[in-house]
Amino acid sequence: MAVKRGDMVRVVRDKLENSLEAQASDIRFPSYLFDSEGEIVDIKGDYAFVKFGKVPTPNIWLRLEQLEAFK
Repeated sequence: MAVKRGDMVRVVRDKLENSLEAQASDIRFPSYLFDSEGEIVDIKGDYAFVKFGKVPTPNIWLRLEQLEAFK
């Protein structure tokens, strides 16, 4: 998926739960990652900095392959 700054996305559960990043941290991911839309704030290499604005949460770096367009 080709994404750019400002695109609205959500996290693909299977790709995040089975990732190296998930193995390195707590695997109890909050539901807002998968159910609400986040805005891509920045992109560096294979990672996107995503802001979930509808809920008061910190911004998070995620691999581009772990994101899909929010429908």
